[in-house]
Amino acid sequence: MHEGQQGRLASSSSLEAGDSLWQACVDQLAQDLPEQQFNTWIKPLTAQVSDDFSKVTLFVANRFKLDWVRAQYAGRIAAVLEKLYGQPVQLELAITPRDIGARTYSAPAVAANAPAAEPVEAEEDPGAGAFKTRLNTALTFDSLVEGTANRMARAAAMHVAGTPGQLYNPLFIYGGVGLGKTHLVHAVGNKLLADRPNSKVLYIHAEQFVSDVVKAYQRKTFDEFKDKYHSLDLLLIDDVQFFANKDRTQEEFFNAFEALLAKKSHIVMTSDTYPKGLTDIHERLVSRFDSGLTVAIEPPELEMRVAILINKARQENSEMPEEVAFFVAKNVRSNVRELEGALRKILAYSRFNQKEISIQLAREALRDLLSIQNRQISVENIQKTVADYYKIKVADMYSKKRPASIARPRQIAMYLAKELTQKSLPEIGELFGGRDHTTVLHAVRKISGERQQLTELNQQLHVLEQTLKG
Repeated sequence: MHEGQQGRLASSSSLEAGDSLWQACVDQLAQDLPEQQFNTWIKPLTAQVSDDFSKVTLFVANRFKLDWVRAQYAGRIAAVLEKLYGQPVQLELAITPRDIGARTYSAPAVAANAPAAEPVEAEEDPGAGAFKTRLNTALTFDSLVEGTANRMARAAAMHVAGTPGQLYNPLFIYGGVGLGKTHLVHAVGNKLLADRPNSKVLYIHAEQFVSDVVKAYQRKTFDEFKDKYHSLDLLLIDDVQFFANKDRTQEEFFNAFEALLAKKSHIVMTSDTYPKGLTDIHERLVSRFDSGLTVAIEPPELEMRVAILINKARQENSEMPEEVAFFVAKNVRSNVRELEGALRKILAYSRFNQKEISIQLAREALRDLLSIQNRQISVENIQKTVADYYKIKVADMYSKKRPASIARPRQIAMYLAKELTQKSLPEIGELFGGRDHTTVLHAVRKISGERQQLTELNQQLHVLEQTLKG
């Protein structure tokens, strides 16, 4: 640790300093690890930090978990602590005593509505008739930032939550990774339960449904399986593309689907693509998916990204100045999850260095992310990727040829150049064979408008964006 940093920590109480070290470590691990792993193994840990920061003791609930954390995560945790502290930190693991004293530090919560592969279950009444919803109670309509990218999907979801079993059944929400699909389906469930507490609501990931089908076959418990799924008032299911090539699962989901619709229960699904874009899914199931309302969630526009950052910082009891939010939003464009990750890094950097949040601090906290982004996404890279995708020559990007088979991919490349790089319109025009900036502006507006209307184009753009971002 730098002398100035050490001095700042020494001037605080050891409790505050230890809290700062462990919290910064957890914030970094939340960024590095998949959500499910983080929530299962890191978040429940409590830590005791010695006065001189040379030793950190982690308390784990039982022997099995202790052995697993030691084998899978101890090395990574020690490396993060060493990086933060500036020199090696001795790491010990112990079973949690009944009272581990005041000087322990729990892992802070991840950003309040960060989507998770395995959400935190709502607190349930263990009494008779209790039903596990698997809902994350933090994911509500109130905590979801609205913008043009999700407005239609949000409106449809609100309608379903207010009048389930009527219009928009099923509701099929699709979009790329980390855009808020999971948040939206949890919000539907939480709103319905707030209005009608006795409703039977279940949120699951498609992989869990597959697992339940397998168990029902192994244990010959299909009556219980049907009781569970056919009796629901609302089924919320994430990532139905995982049903691909699983014939028996698709058969059982079709049966559950029909049973729920027959009793006017509602089904809300999410996917990474629109129904007809799904591969290796039975046609009759695809036609059911497409029979209600299909809506897309787009990558958030700049103003929405700014609002998300400011809103989530407040949920973490921090204030992010607007100019910092604009700086981060301009550099993190792809999805809400990446924005949340960037915010966590900035908050951890600010807390640990005891500095106010500023553009310079954000630049320092995100230097790895910014350097990777600047290295990977260039106009030249975009031109090559788009040319490969549409099977034209890279030289066609600069040429004066105007047949639709070339002009269309060229406009798409211009649109992506504006969205994914910091280049100005004149700079982009120059890189496309010396074209005028008004030509680039026309292409950007045209593709942006059509993206809202044409599902096939929207899907192609998602693929290209994911490819370019690696």
